[in-house]
Amino acid sequence: MKFGKIFKKQMVPEWVEAYVDYNGLKRILKQIRSHTQHSKLLTRVASTASHQAEALHRSFSGLSFHHRNSGGGGDIEDQVIKVDQQDDSDSRRNKLYKTKFLKKSDEFEECFFKKLDENLNKVNRFYREKVEEVLEEAGLLDKQMDALIALRVKVKKPDDASHLNLEKHPSDKVVVDDDTSSMRTPGSVNRDMVHGIDRTSIPEEEASHIVTDIVPVSHTDGEDGSGDKQDLHEILERVKMNDALESPMSTLKGFFGDSRNDEPISKKGLKKAEEQLRLVFSEFYQKLRRLKEYSFMNLLAFSKIMKKYEKIASRNASRNYMKTVDNSLIGSSDEVNRLLERVEVTFVKHFSSGNRREGMKCLRPKVKRERHRVTFFSGFFSGCSIALIVAVVFKIESRKLMEKDYGTAYMANIIPLYSLFGYIILHMLMYSANIYFWRLYRVNYTFIFGFKQGTELGYREVFLVSTGLSVLAFICFLLNLQFDMDWKMKVHNTLPEVIPLGLVTIVLFILLCPFNIIYRSSRVFFLRSLLHCICAPLYEVTLPDFFLADHLTSQVQAIRSLELFICYYGLGEYMQRQEKCHSHGVYNVFYFVVGVIPYWLRFLQCIRRLCEENESVHGYNALKYMLTIIAVIIRTAFELRKGRNWMILALVSSGVAICMNTFWDIVIDWGLLRRHSKNPYLRDKLLVPHKSVYFAAMVVDVILRVAWMQLVLEFNLKSLHKVAVSTIISCLEIVRRGMWSFFRLENEHLNNVGKYRAFKSVPHPFHYYDNDETDDKDD
Repeated sequence: MKFGKIFKKQMVPEWVEAYVDYNGLKRILKQIRSHTQHSKLLTRVASTASHQAEALHRSFSGLSFHHRNSGGGGDIEDQVIKVDQQDDSDSRRNKLYKTKFLKKSDEFEECFFKKLDENLNKVNRFYREKVEEVLEEAGLLDKQMDALIALRVKVKKPDDASHLNLEKHPSDKVVVDDDTSSMRTPGSVNRDMVHGIDRTSIPEEEASHIVTDIVPVSHTDGEDGSGDKQDLHEILERVKMNDALESPMSTLKGFFGDSRNDEPISKKGLKKAEEQLRLVFSEFYQKLRRLKEYSFMNLLAFSKIMKKYEKIASRNASRNYMKTVDNSLIGSSDEVNRLLERVEVTFVKHFSSGNRREGMKCLRPKVKRERHRVTFFSGFFSGCSIALIVAVVFKIESRKLMEKDYGTAYMANIIPLYSLFGYIILHMLMYSANIYFWRLYRVNYTFIFGFKQGTELGYREVFLVSTGLSVLAFICFLLNLQFDMDWKMKVHNTLPEVIPLGLVTIVLFILLCPFNIIYRSSRVFFLRSLLHCICAPLYEVTLPDFFLADHLTSQVQAIRSLELFICYYGLGEYMQRQEKCHSHGVYNVFYFVVGVIPYWLRFLQCIRRLCEENESVHGYNALKYMLTIIAVIIRTAFELRKGRNWMILALVSSGVAICMNTFWDIVIDWGLLRRHSKNPYLRDKLLVPHKSVYFAAMVVDVILRVAWMQLVLEFNLKSLHKVAVSTIISCLEIVRRGMWSFFRLENEHLNNVGKYRAFKSVPHPFHYYDNDETDDKDD
């Protein structure tokens, strides 16, 4: 594989603009090659004409021409360039590099080195900013570790906690460089993690697992007193557990003004803090690894492009320029490597009981490998699904089921039951297609959704699950068709009627199965997000939560199918093989409620975000969902009661909701229709190279939104039953939601790229009081 493809593959997607523009430099080298070849051709023609003139001169004058080889042609071009260094006007800490030619050069070579200097300055500037960020974060992590250690001692030995000191051993020093060293004082920044301090252990059961000296005062009275001491009681007075309103109870306490956390720290609270700090360290380590890879890949890109320049221009400039690159910040800085070593040591000692292998497994999760059996079974189940579809069609046609008296009623009863699985399968197929295109266009969906590395599902796995479910559903449907003659002959056989219920039971069992089978981590992630949606607004709203809630709004018919299952089997309708659920008043009430629930949950999420972030856009979004709720209620009333007045109200409310939702899809969620962007009526940055795709997507979104009006207008489609029309429109809504998902995540990814946001922010478990806050608390 060529280096250009490897370089692109290894890039952090959100940092793409901060990397060396390798392809841009290659394009300039192509221009240099074309110019060099043209110059050589002109030189060759001139040389040929000169030789002919000399030969004619020798034939008449009898003189012999002796070619003289000029000496010194070996290394006369060794010093082709000179790289000057100057301070950046914006920041004195940054150095700017500018290349000057010492020998004659053409405009293309000057353009090449100008762009090369710009890339070197850009890379160094970005690398410095990120190194400063991680150094600052390392300082915060050190204080978090001090608080964790103090709380651990307090929980395990609460009576002795006030008599313990945090002490630095005299041999532990901050190694700044080879000549100087200094001690870490209480409250100072994280010098141990930056420069490699190792802390000794405390004489307790967990002594080998922590990285700070915590010893009783009586143990240090006989020492020389050279170590710095910090009273654990003082640390505990200045620290409290962070309460980010992540649980329903903490949200309710915050709502009623009781957000203080004055309760004593229990073992359960300490364990929660340890787990949270464990996640903080893991995310911090991934950031350091990415930063190290960023440095390595850019250095390799500079080396590769300079070798290409030497080969094309025949100038020995690579060694001189690469010496400058190696002496720059990105080539000479070692802070990231030191931090990596210190994080590894700290994590292994404190969070994995000194077991380095287990600790490194947590810090460096294995990259997920593609398995051939997934591809094989995906193809196998796909073929089976197609064969079963053909079998179902032939079964219906061979028995001429739709031409018989009971055929229409039979299909009207059975289709709503099995449509639930059809909606789920179609939704999973759309999600599989989205994953494929997200990967194709390098949308970092795993980071956006917050999937744990190595546990995320690829498009092959999702496709496998969807095709497997489709095979199971079609087999059950065929079994139902097999017993349709029993219904005709009025044979009392309830076995075919309970087949759909058995299928639902199997699906729910797989979804809720606690065993580590069938992608357990993904099932747990889905159930957790679903719980957050159901309990909105008691949980903090994250992107996976409101993304799932948006998808639930496109599955209203599927949720109503669940209600139909409860009525059909709970009220015994299956015994008469007739679906008369709408004759029950309770069912009709819940028919309203179920249609509103997904939009209501999304409305509550918007209200929660409005209260937390104080951004008006969430208020407008809540208004959009409230208009949709009104439209759903009126449309459902029209569906059940009919009448001209209800139809007019349904048309008006649905029209307003459609206009509002369509505008929000295209302008807010997708970020399109920007008049003054580089791409007219789109946006500045596009991942799909063909602009027509975006215009087509906008048109399709409008059409599929308007198709929703068919449920109100009820055009007379004689060839289709009402149930079939409702099913088709619901499927079109799922397709529209799948298309919306791709462009929604593309826009989110581009926002992350613009802010170089490549890592999730994990909240720290502890909060340190400032001096002013401490005084207020004492008062």
